[in-house]
Parts: sequence; C-alpha cells; structure tokens
Amino acid sequence: MSLVEIDSTIPVSTIMSIKVVTVSPDDSLQVVRRLFDAHRFHHLVVAERGKAQGVISHRDLLKHLSPFVGTLSEKTRDTWTLDKRVHQVMSRSIVWADPDTPITEVSLMMAANRISCLPILDDKGRPIGIVTAFDVLRWVADILHPEFREQAEAA
Repeated sequence: MSLVEIDSTIPVSTIMSIKVVTVSPDDSLQVVRRLFDAHRFHHLVVAERGKAQGVISHRDLLKHLSPFVGTLSEKTRDTWTLDKRVHQVMSRSIVWADPDTPITEVSLMMAANRISCLPILDDKGRPIGIVTAFDVLRWVADILHPEFREQAEAA
C-alpha cells in the first residue's frame, strides 16, 4: 500500500457546487419542502438581502414537521407545521469559507463543527457556492483512485 500525497493548497472552488439555492428567513417550511422534493440536495442557504444568514438542512425540516403530514392520518394541526418559518428552524451559527480556502481546511472545519455542508461566501457575505461532505469524499476518492474518474470520463 502506498501513501498518496494530497496537495493542501487546492482551493474549495474546484469542488464546490455553484448551484446555490437560497430561501428567505420568512419563507415557510412548505417552500423548503417543495425545494427539497424538486432537487437532489439536502441543504439550503438562508439569505436575507443577498447575504447568508444561516443554513437549513433536510434533517432540520424533518425534525420540525409532523410525521403525519402527507399521510391518511393527517390532521389540521399536522399541516400547520408546514406554516412554520425558516427562521424558526434554521441553523444561525453559520460556518463558512471563501472560494480560495483549501479543501483540506474546509474538511477540517466541517469535521470540527460536526456539519455536513459549508456555504462558500464572497467578501460581502453573499453565497456563491456550497460544499458538502459528499463533495469532499468524492475529491478524496478521486485522489486515491484516479482510474475510476478516468473510466467515468471515458463513458
């Protein structure tokens, strides 16, 4: 087994997703639910006047919805949980990075804070990207097994 050397200067901008979907702190959980159902991601950046204020995850949504929403047992009080606002549920202590932050540093920030995503913000606090634990894991897998990436690119 050989040790692979990782370039610790590669910026997170090389692996971040630039498709950042934002919601307002005043949006309802119904809006959040629709976004999660329509897209294949699990984190939304909460922004007000273009500046990031926090993050809401799919897990946050599920934690605050009644388990009876959308079932035959659904009652009015269950659907009211969809009327909660993002600001009531979101994580406010936002951990973020700029696009030039090395991927290795971003991964340490995520591990130290026990978070699965990190918004990438510009110098004015506006979201320009997002990186998830899955993005970092894919990056590591590409380094350890470049042959898989080459096979995928050839297909």
